[in-house]
Amino acid sequence: MLAVFGGEVVGVPAELVAAGSRTPSPKTRASELVTRFLGSSEPAVSMQLADLGHLAYSHTNQALLRPRSFAAKDEIFCLFEGVLDNLGRLSQQYGLSKGANEVVLVIEAYKALRDRAPYPASFMLSQLAGSYAFVLFDRSTSSLLVASDPEGKVPLFWGITADGCVAFSDDIDMLKGSCGKSLAPFPQGCFYSNTLGGLKCYENPKNKVTAVPANEEEICGATFKVEGSTVLTSLGGDLRV
Repeated sequence: MLAVFGGEVVGVPAELVAAGSRTPSPKTRASELVTRFLGSSEPAVSMQLADLGHLAYSHTNQALLRPRSFAAKDEIFCLFEGVLDNLGRLSQQYGLSKGANEVVLVIEAYKALRDRAPYPASFMLSQLAGSYAFVLFDRSTSSLLVASDPEGKVPLFWGITADGCVAFSDDIDMLKGSCGKSLAPFPQGCFYSNTLGGLKCYENPKNKVTAVPANEEEICGATFKVEGSTVLTSLGGDLRV
């Protein structure tokens, strides 16, 4: 899966900028990254969100226990990869039918988070049990929410393209050609929100998330860690709206 957003949506992480400047390497523009993803992942679905961002996904080469899915509802768009072990219980809690899947559940959980303010994101995300990573964009408020499961069972990476966009993907090889060293694993047990204070740990909301520069020979330029924990090293058709 691939999600790319411009600087008006995502605050470009200073740590990734610094990592790319410390060890410069070739980059490409966001549009080239999207084109390369679509060309290498056929058949793929692509959705452009006006000038704000681009979402794309494919079932090509997906892992059996990490299926990818996409849903859109009420101007909310979500890419989801993985499975939730407590999907049935959460579906009942949010008033969904038995046939609801993970991506629909995440959209409904986000709507509760948005509409019941102040409703902590850490509480909503800590309810999700399983292996997952997702990227959700609410176009009505230009809000972005990205999260990874506490054990990092579904790999997720983020980086900065040549034209300053922030890209998220489960494929590190896809990103490294466009982001150079401005690339890092997305920290497990954490979320990024452009409206809720940036990058935070939902398992330990009071603990700060910081970046550690990587060695020059490593693919990524930085690794994020949560204070009080060990360094995270886990790597593990076209629509316009």
